[in-house]
Amino acid sequence: MLYYSLNKKAPNASFKDAVIKGLAPDKGLYFPETITPLPQSFFEDFDNLSHSEIAFEAIKQFVLPDIPENILKQIIEETLSFEFPIVELTKNISTLELFHGPTMAFKDVGARFMARCLGYFNKNNTKEVTVLVATSGDTGGAVANGFLGVKGVNVVILYPSGKVSDIQEKQLTTLGQNITALEVNGTFDDCQDMVKIAFLDNEITNRIQLTSANSINVARWLPQMFYFMFAYKQLKNTYKHIAFSVPSGNFGNVCAGMMAQQLGLPMDHFIASNNENNVITEYLKTQLYQPKPSIQTISNAMDVGNPSNFIRIQEIYKHNFEALKNNLSSYSFTDEETKEAMKEIYNTYNYVADPHGAVGYLGAKAYLKNNPEAHCVFLETAHPTKFLDVVEEVILQKQDLPPQIQAVMDKEKASIAVNTYEDIKAYLLA
Repeated sequence: MLYYSLNKKAPNASFKDAVIKGLAPDKGLYFPETITPLPQSFFEDFDNLSHSEIAFEAIKQFVLPDIPENILKQIIEETLSFEFPIVELTKNISTLELFHGPTMAFKDVGARFMARCLGYFNKNNTKEVTVLVATSGDTGGAVANGFLGVKGVNVVILYPSGKVSDIQEKQLTTLGQNITALEVNGTFDDCQDMVKIAFLDNEITNRIQLTSANSINVARWLPQMFYFMFAYKQLKNTYKHIAFSVPSGNFGNVCAGMMAQQLGLPMDHFIASNNENNVITEYLKTQLYQPKPSIQTISNAMDVGNPSNFIRIQEIYKHNFEALKNNLSSYSFTDEETKEAMKEIYNTYNYVADPHGAVGYLGAKAYLKNNPEAHCVFLETAHPTKFLDVVEEVILQKQDLPPQIQAVMDKEKASIAVNTYEDIKAYLLA
């Protein structure tokens, strides 16, 4: 498989080169040259296939021959070492729990897959690779955990000071070894902009091999197809019309679901559920894409004012606005609406949702008003105890910490405070 830059001004790249570079030389996102749908019989046979077998068939066309089949199967087995259960709330609404991995966030899948791919590519390489990543919350912890101790890989994580939860901060600042956290005086968009500038800075790239572990990297983004398939496997014998409500920030997750659909996965519709950072909600109303500064909310992983992956979504639909709008709805909700949804989910269904999942639940309800025949699955993207202050304040119930969270609570935070891009550049060059 070859990948082309969405800026269309760079040579095509292999999977290996696309993973190692992260961004194309023209700073465009990489996109697969072809998407070959899988036979319908594959989806009909899901009941007889394991998660690892489904994942291998889904992703092999995008990875082979850069990683041999036996190694790819091993990477998948190690990546998918936890469950992806569906919890049914009503005959119309279920939630897909994506928080059973080591850092209790959906990004564990992509981070673990990418870390193992990069580790394979780098096993005989004497030159170190620096993974430079911006996080609005969960990416940092998942990447730190996934890459911890990987030979020849240094990880530098930029996160906005005071704008991630205490537990999220612990997960990305306490591991040590090859992981460094830079605490930025600013927003997630500031962090993301600094990462992009670093990739453009020849003084850095001439001396350091940089790659990104945000969902702009194909090895972080594509594995997220898996859990849409796992959800379909659990629901296909019960429900005919399945839609997914995806809490959306950088839009890598919903974009991966659309890739699964391109492979032939039978699903009806996607809902991009936004907090008050509603650039795509407005775009689908007006056809005008207008990035704007991000707004801080209680669903902080979605506080993104210029979603990087939306250009991939436009590419999937060949920049046909009507075709995209037929397959994607988007709704935006305030913090107060999110809190009311958390209360409703707890009081009505005895289920504790995190703020991001609650936004997904609201998106599902909004879609069902005009599509009552659908069964809507909202993604519960992080364990509620990662947002302990908000959750306990809203549902008025103390929550027990799971082992994965307890393991980091007493560790000492280690971060480097930075204020400007020049601070970050100086650190990288040092």
